[in-house]
Amino acid sequence: MSRAKWKGPSLFDSKKLTNYPSRHSEILPSFLGSVVYVYNGKNYKELKITNDMLGHKFGEFSFTRAKFSFKKKKTKKK
Repeated sequence: MSRAKWKGPSLFDSKKLTNYPSRHSEILPSFLGSVVYVYNGKNYKELKITNDMLGHKFGEFSFTRAKFSFKKKKTKKK
């Protein structure tokens, strides 16, 4: 479920933790040009805020799962 519009955007308290926002916090214009660290469940990923990121959530830019790819089989030598 999404957050109710009447509540406004979900923000992190910058007074408590500096540069470590929660994944569900929304990116506001005041963060533009700053560097924050977002936790992906294993470690913190450095994230520089650009103009294209405004209005999105921090969690959209810190993936929690590794990309899967099939491994190629080795060919047998005759």
